[in-house]
Amino acid sequence: MQKKLFIKTWGCQMNTYDSGRMADVVAPLGYRATEVAADADLVIFNTCHIREKATEKLFSELGRLRPHQKEKADRGERMMIAVAGCVAQAEGPEIQRRAPYVDMIFGPQSYHQLPEMIARVSRGAGLILNTEFPAEPKFDALPDERVRSDVSAFLSIQEGCDKFCTFCVVPYTRGAEFSRPVASIVSEAEKLVQGGAREITLLGQNVNAFHGEGADGKIWGLGRLFRRLAEIPGLHRMRYMTSHPRDMDGELIAAHRDVPQLMPFLHLPVQSGSDAVLEAMNRKHSSDDYRRIVEKLRAARPDIALSSDFIVGFPGESDRDFQDTLKLVRDTGFAQAYSFKYSLRPGTPAAAMPNQVNEAVKDARLQELQQLIREQQEIFNANAIGRKIAVLFDRTGRRANQVHGRTPHMQAVHISGGDDLIGREIMVKIDSIGLNSLTGHLAA
Repeated sequence: MQKKLFIKTWGCQMNTYDSGRMADVVAPLGYRATEVAADADLVIFNTCHIREKATEKLFSELGRLRPHQKEKADRGERMMIAVAGCVAQAEGPEIQRRAPYVDMIFGPQSYHQLPEMIARVSRGAGLILNTEFPAEPKFDALPDERVRSDVSAFLSIQEGCDKFCTFCVVPYTRGAEFSRPVASIVSEAEKLVQGGAREITLLGQNVNAFHGEGADGKIWGLGRLFRRLAEIPGLHRMRYMTSHPRDMDGELIAAHRDVPQLMPFLHLPVQSGSDAVLEAMNRKHSSDDYRRIVEKLRAARPDIALSSDFIVGFPGESDRDFQDTLKLVRDTGFAQAYSFKYSLRPGTPAAAMPNQVNEAVKDARLQELQQLIREQQEIFNANAIGRKIAVLFDRTGRRANQVHGRTPHMQAVHISGGDDLIGREIMVKIDSIGLNSLTGHLAA
């Protein structure tokens, strides 16, 4: 009997990938996706612990779903509710206490065991709390078949983190760094391309810390992996995220020079331009280290565009520290960047640090930083006007007779056109820019 599956995903691209794989795992049990949570036989909330108030957002969703679960029970039907991901890993007992009607709570390393957990719930085993780090890699247990792919697909190659930045919960929710074998990655990439993918983004908490075993029995780095993936027919574009400056080695920088399928866009988080703050964050790189990496990247690939992450108002951040961050932004020049106010994460070292910064100060600094980033993004996008740029179209647009695509530099592009353009990489002449996208027409 066909059953309905609803998955809501918060957070990073890795969570998006995980949600897709959860759907793959339960598909043999008869579950097919629905857009309406109230109709579902299985609801999975795949959570993220990075953003502020993540736990409360989860409980709000659970509270809204609870009446529908009761209604189904009154009809003699069952709605299983599962909480997955990093909030489940970090706060499983609290979820159990506040929402005892949840059937399954499991961390991001355990979702390959979903069929077994569903069977146990069906047999009346009660709540399944599965937040241990399993001994076997989950990727070994995931199904091989992925029949259809999006034009732009995600592929997880590395998980976990050994960096222990003082503001971050990832080492505690995702575990130690683990890299998949090269053969497994290549096999999945080939299936994605066979299913329609033309662009693949490799994912990892520290993706450039990849150290997977190759067919030759040696440990490969990310640069060598890109050279192997570039041999797959039909794979036009490759990207990767999220990177750490400490793992930006010469082999990977050379791949940016030598592998045409590796797009000239890199998300390389620096977090702060102040060496004092970087030390307090336990980043183990300086602002000048970051500048030197950028110089090497631009020497290897002059047209590379950069994105980054910034945290303002970290404990102890002074006005001078913040000015150092602004200086790094001006010195570097970013095509785009993400910036956030520091927020407490219980259990992290930074949460117990003295000299927490006043919220009003954080707000003012964030606005100033974001204004500078917007100015740089506008300048970068304006340079595209009048140029012919290769655009890979991946989906229909919001308006009738409109399609959406991406430039090599990750800029969103909209043009008038039909569905026949989706999956094709075509030259587009850029006519104008909007707040977050470009508009153009097919070049003759």
